[in-house]
Amino acid sequence: MRDKIVVIGSLNYDIILKLPHFPKTGENVLANEAAFSAGGKGANQAVQAAKLGVPTYMVGCVGKDSHGDELIASAKKYNLNTDHIRRVDEVTGMGVVNAIEDGSVFAGIVKGANFAMTKEDVDHAEDLLQTASIAIFQMEIPQDVNEYAIHKAKKCGAKVLLNAAPAAPVSEDTLKEVDILVVNEVEAGFYLGRDIVGEGMDTKAEGLAGARELHEKYGCNVIITLGSLGSVVCEGGESIFLPSKKVKAIETTGAGDSFIGGVAYSLMQGMSLNAACEFATCCSAITVCRLGAQDSMGTLEEVKAFIQDYTE
Repeated sequence: MRDKIVVIGSLNYDIILKLPHFPKTGENVLANEAAFSAGGKGANQAVQAAKLGVPTYMVGCVGKDSHGDELIASAKKYNLNTDHIRRVDEVTGMGVVNAIEDGSVFAGIVKGANFAMTKEDVDHAEDLLQTASIAIFQMEIPQDVNEYAIHKAKKCGAKVLLNAAPAAPVSEDTLKEVDILVVNEVEAGFYLGRDIVGEGMDTKAEGLAGARELHEKYGCNVIITLGSLGSVVCEGGESIFLPSKKVKAIETTGAGDSFIGGVAYSLMQGMSLNAACEFATCCSAITVCRLGAQDSMGTLEEVKAFIQDYTE
């Protein structure tokens, strides 16, 4: 019975600095506030799915340090299964996130333990993949391990969702095994070989065209997130635009990961991809209204309440 989500990817300890503006070269900027949060694209996406009530399993690596302890404790707090998180000698991965007052985010990522992940870690999780409905991947572990894991998940019969972030080369054979490709506007430009955002450009139109182009190239369904504008979804070759929910954003850390966790949850409920993205947009709207990533993500009850309040 395919009753679970398996996330193979990164776990990071995040330090979030709220800044009035991004510093120029040589400039020191006083942070208005600092916060600490469990993060990493993989763990964030897994936590959002778990907070929505889906049995979710994390496969990854953390260090044998206090940050690793905190990441595992945070995952368990949200009912995320941690049995396949391996402790390694490298330091735990870290994100230093600069959250600007306008809601934009600039982050630097320390690879750390995430890059100690091996193909053997994937092999040890094969039993999970055999019973997974959806396997989720990102690009914050070694790429050879990532591609190996995608091939194994596909062979095991799981639906493969790849969040190709941060953008990096992926073999065409691997991309053709992906069922759902999720990228933001910058990452879409990387895989298209051209920008879809910029001065004088119609981002919505470019996103719709770009999603169709990626679908035609790789044969998968495609989601391109467009930040505060919304997202475009190409399902079966048909592209639609989904506007964002208008909320007062505090900062956007984890919003894209929240979206992906929401998509995975919705697909587990039998929704179409378009409907799943509508639900996921509400998940992201909740996340951006709070500081941090995993702590800010909504539960199923909170998302349902948001949907009801927003539509009234």
